[in-house]
Amino acid sequence: MPYKEKEIEKKYYTIGEVADDLGVATSLIRFWEGEFDIIKPKKNRKGNRQFTKEDIKNVKLIYHLVKEKGYTLQGAREFIKSDVNAALDKVEMIESLKRLRGFLVDIRDQL
Repeated sequence: MPYKEKEIEKKYYTIGEVADDLGVATSLIRFWEGEFDIIKPKKNRKGNRQFTKEDIKNVKLIYHLVKEKGYTLQGAREFIKSDVNAALDKVEMIESLKRLRGFLVDIRDQL
């Protein structure tokens, strides 16, 4: 059985990495940070934002509500305020389904 190296998981991500993952500008994430209380990245000594996986989940939630569902910023704030856990669960489910779809597309392409 071949040895499989354990994947190293990052603890912090830069704003550029988060923006690239979502396909948006870093300025949009900085803007959302000012508009939504649930985005609170740590800042290092230089003042660079350091996003945890939890921070990224929150940014993806806002992206989903505003960019994919068409909520206004106020509407997204109210939705999050009403039940942030349910909203995060929905985003996690959507992310999981996207990964599954990608996996299935890869299998189809290999056939």
